[in-house]
Parts: sequence; C-alpha cells; structure tokens
Amino acid sequence: MPALPIQADDGYNLPTLGDTSSSIMSREQEYQMGRTWLTMLRGAVPTLDDPQLKSFVESRVYALAETSQLTDRRLAFVLIDSPQLNAFAAPGGVVGVNGGLFLHAQTEAEFASVMAHELAHLSQRHFARGLEQQQRMQVPFMTAMLASIILAAAGGGDAGFAALASTQAAAIQEQRRFSRQNEQEADRIGLTNLVAAGYDPLAMPNMFERLAQLSRFDSNPPEFLLTHPVSQSRMADTRNRAAQLPSGGEDDTLEYQMMRARVQTYYESSPGLSAKRFRALLDEHDGDHKAARYGLALALTRSGQHDTAEQTLAPLLEQQPHDLTIGLAQVEIDNNRGRLAAALTRTRKLMHHYPGNFPLQFTEADLLLKQQDYAAAEKAINRLAASRTEDPDVWYLAAEIRGLAGNILGVHLARAEYFMLTGDTEQAGEQLELALKRTNGNFVMSSRIRERQQDLSRMRKQIESL
Repeated sequence: MPALPIQADDGYNLPTLGDTSSSIMSREQEYQMGRTWLTMLRGAVPTLDDPQLKSFVESRVYALAETSQLTDRRLAFVLIDSPQLNAFAAPGGVVGVNGGLFLHAQTEAEFASVMAHELAHLSQRHFARGLEQQQRMQVPFMTAMLASIILAAAGGGDAGFAALASTQAAAIQEQRRFSRQNEQEADRIGLTNLVAAGYDPLAMPNMFERLAQLSRFDSNPPEFLLTHPVSQSRMADTRNRAAQLPSGGEDDTLEYQMMRARVQTYYESSPGLSAKRFRALLDEHDGDHKAARYGLALALTRSGQHDTAEQTLAPLLEQQPHDLTIGLAQVEIDNNRGRLAAALTRTRKLMHHYPGNFPLQFTEADLLLKQQDYAAAEKAINRLAASRTEDPDVWYLAAEIRGLAGNILGVHLARAEYFMLTGDTEQAGEQLELALKRTNGNFVMSSRIRERQQDLSRMRKQIESL
C-alpha cells in the first residue's frame, strides 16, 4: 500500500537483494538518522495524543513486525493529527499514521494491509538502497521528505513550506521514476506478511480499489496518491496474488471499529453532528451495532449529555464488563461528570485485567492529577515514563505533575526529554542546564544530566547534517 506523501523509503531504486545498502549506510546510521528526523517531524506537525489510538497502532504494527522480514524491530511511532489519508515508514523503524487512515480503511485488515506494505519498505531498506541514486542527485532528500509530510499534514496551504518543497521538485520527479519497483516489491512482501499475520489477503486489493476511486472522483486526492498512483496493473497484480494465497483470515474486529469511531468523532465538526450520524447508524441496525453505540456514547458525553451517554453505553458494559475500550469509555463519562473517584476505581479494576497497559497507566496518572493527589500521580507517571522513554506526551504530563508535586528538578528533566523528542534542541539545552544547577552536588544525578547533554550535542550535529 503506498502510504507516503513523498517518502524516503517509498521512492527508491531496489537493486538485487544482497544487502549492498550496508556499504552505503550502516543499519545503525540509518537508525540514528531516522530517529533524528522523527524529532524534527514531531516539532513541525500536530500529533494525536490519544493513548488508545497510539496503543492500537503500536500493537497492530508490532504484531505485523513479528511475522515480517524486518530484522531490526526497534520501531518508533508518530500519529499525525490530520484527516488526510496517509501513512509512511521512514529510515530507522519510524512508522507514521495520519488519523485519516482510520477514516478510509474500512476494516482492520485494510488498515493492516497499509502497515504491512510500510513494514516491507523497512525490511527491504528501500531508503538505504536509494542513497546511491540520491548521491548522484545531490539534493538533501530528508529535507524534501520532511517538507512533503508537513505540507500534507497542513493541507498544502503554507507558502513557506510550499516554497521549500518546490526547490526539491527535480529530486521528487527523479524519485518517482525509481519508486515503481519498490512499490511492487512492498506490495508483494506486504501481502505475504498480511497473510502470515492472520489477515484476509483480499484486504489489500480491496483497499487499492477504494484508493483508485478516491483518485478518480476527488479533484484533490490524498497526497500519497499523487506521488504513488494506484494503477490498474498494480491492482490486478495484487488481486491475482491475493487469490493464490490462503483465504479465510481475519477481516475486521470490533476494537478496530471502535477506534474508527473515536477518530470519526474527533474529526467531526461538532459532537452533535457525530451523535446524529452514529444514532442513525444504530437505528439502521435496530440498535445492534456495537461500534455505533460506542461512538454515540462518546459523542454524547463530549457534548455534555452525560446521562444519555451512560445509558447508551450501558448495554455494552453489561455484555462485556471487562472490555478495555468499553471500560475506558465509561471512565471518560465519569471523568466528564466529575466523578473522579469512580473513574479511578474503574481504571484500577481494569488494570488487574490488563497489567502494564499504557492507556490505563496514562489515565490513572491523569485522574490522580485531577484529584490533586500529586504524590501518587508522580509515582504513576514516573512508572509510565520509565517504560515509554520516547513518548513526548508522557513527558509533557510528567512535567505538569512534577511541577505540582514540587519536584522542580524533575520538571526540568521532564521538559528536557519532551523538547529533545520534539526537536527543540535550544529549549532542551536550557532545561538540562537548569536541572544541572539543582542537583546540589549529587554526583550520580549530575553525571546522568551531562550524559544527556552529550546526547543532545550529538542530536544537534545529526540535525545539521540532514
């Protein structure tokens, strides 16, 4: 599935599969470049901070990675806050998803087909394999790649980024020439991986055909369709190959449909309109549409109709009292009603069934913060930060909680991590300096901070090299 605006690993020449790319760029160099580029991206585009969406994407992609040809499975994720259809994979295991992918992929298998395609780009190291061609072009490709994603996320309306992108026009045109065989390679490998992960192989050609319809009837199709058109031959090739693979894999799940409902509610112009749409869908199925019921409950509570929201969700809770997504919807309703104790109690009960779950841990810390139990909130967020060291949203909440708990050194350290993860090296440096002044001669702590200062220095050099 082509899922890039103008992607590093979606637009490169694919030589024979002997890993000659390692002589051009080592895997570790590729990893470091990708992670540095990710910090720049996070600082340039709005991102989704919904823990449930993030957890869903991560769990599904990691599951696909387990059955893929990807040897380096150190993945990093970014969810871009854009309703535009897009997803991408960048060097070093960076996987990006626009909110719009949930809007357009109608089943979990279709969603998985996109991600399987992207993982294939990573496993075949299309970025490193294209460096030789890129060196001949002598154009900073990572800059063009970053600019194109920013353009797509911003709807293409920013004149400054448009000017930057236009300077890369020759490079982009050249990349397209070398992208076709990479796309075909990613289609075929992704399709095999899709089946290995237990999904229906027909999901990929089905998704392709829907994309082709978007391109045909939309005067302003998604950015990645402009750079990676879905041709008739590509659709036919994928459908023929899917027909030869074992059928009967999973097509859809309730969890995916509930995630879609979350995204649909988020991008609707108002909760009222979203509630109207979900209510119509529920009525159409005589009340027996769990995802519509879930979406309606979310839309109602977000429009302040908490009693009706609770009544709407109640049948789902009765049927599946320990379901994580449904339980967290009730937590949201309780939270919105100001019933913080009830919300926290339900969260902790769910934690017994889902130990170590990221959305539950994040919710627990947030609820403790709202209850003004800052000491307990700090313990909760510190546990989470220890396991999600590369999540800027966790560090953002950690800084807020530590400040209210009176841990000023902790505030500076959390802010430094946040700014490093979002590419603001200047503010990260300032926070580390402030933290160093508050160590009060603690040798262990001051040594750790100096190590982070060295990491920051290396990051600055990497950014300058892109």
